[in-house]
Formats: sequence, C-alpha cells, structure tokens
Amino acid sequence: MTAIIKHGGKQYKVNEGDILCLDHMGLEPKAKVEIKEVLALDKDGELTVGAPYVDGAVVEAEVINEGRDKKVVIFKKRRRKDSKLKRGFRRDFTRVRITKIA
Repeated sequence: MTAIIKHGGKQYKVNEGDILCLDHMGLEPKAKVEIKEVLALDKDGELTVGAPYVDGAVVEAEVINEGRDKKVVIFKKRRRKDSKLKRGFRRDFTRVRITKIA
C-alpha cells in the first residue's frame, strides 16, 4: 500500500517501513504521530484521490530521532559592486518510520 502525504508544505510518497526526515516537530523518540493529510492512496492497484484529502485515511509513524542536517552555505556576490553576502543554514528535522497506512 502506498500513500502520498502532505507535511510542512511538502509532499511525500510513502510505503510501510519507509524512513523519512520531516520538518522539526519537537517530539520524543518512540512517540507516535498520525498524519491525516493524505492526498492519495494506492491499495492493490486501486487509486483513491482525495479532494483535497482522502476521507478516513491516516498514516501512522513512529519518531526515531531528531537532529540537524549538514550546513548549506548561501553565498551571493555581485560582480564589480564590492558586494558579498555569506550565510549558513542548518535545517532541523524529525526522522520518522512509517508503521501503518490505513
């Protein structure tokens, strides 16, 4: 069974047992999460598309850990203008394992 979920303004295609890095949720490890924003559900070749969400569909996940990604360096330079800007950014994430699609 496959589902397409929406979380944090992004869409993810998930199966049971998949591991995802979602946006930071501030939860403890082993906590359970229910994602009710299911956009589409594929069950044995039968596709159900929601408008905008599938009624009664829930994706359950278990939190593995939380952390921070590698640093992304943003460097802007305007040639011949003596203008430079260097910034860094590290995204906080919550790693989850998909346990059940219902």
